[in-house]
Amino acid sequence: MKIAIPVDDKMITSTICQSFGRAPFFLVYDTESKESNFIDNSATASEGGAGIKAAQSIVDSKVNVLLTPRCGENAAEVLNTASIKIYKTIRFSIMDTIDDFQKDKLHILNEIHTGLHGHEGK
Repeated sequence: MKIAIPVDDKMITSTICQSFGRAPFFLVYDTESKESNFIDNSATASEGGAGIKAAQSIVDSKVNVLLTPRCGENAAEVLNTASIKIYKTIRFSIMDTIDDFQKDKLHILNEIHTGLHGHEGK
């Protein structure tokens, strides 16, 4: 199974980014092969629609699951349409989060927000 996680840096020891749409990178991790690949989030610098663009990158990466602390409704709609399940992270560590997911400690993300729409970091 392939999972995606928004991350702050291109290192497995990095932390999970608290913003899905504006995350600098995404980790794509294969739980079977243990292979990891980092992809740049081209939506980071977008003036608008970052969540939708970021979600499309996740869809294009052919992942099954997204692990994230939060997600906007437009991004969630794109992911749900592609049958990608969204789970809420509970820690900052990438490896701890992957471990939590594999041990069924994470829950489906139900608190989908309306989006920040240009108010990130304010």
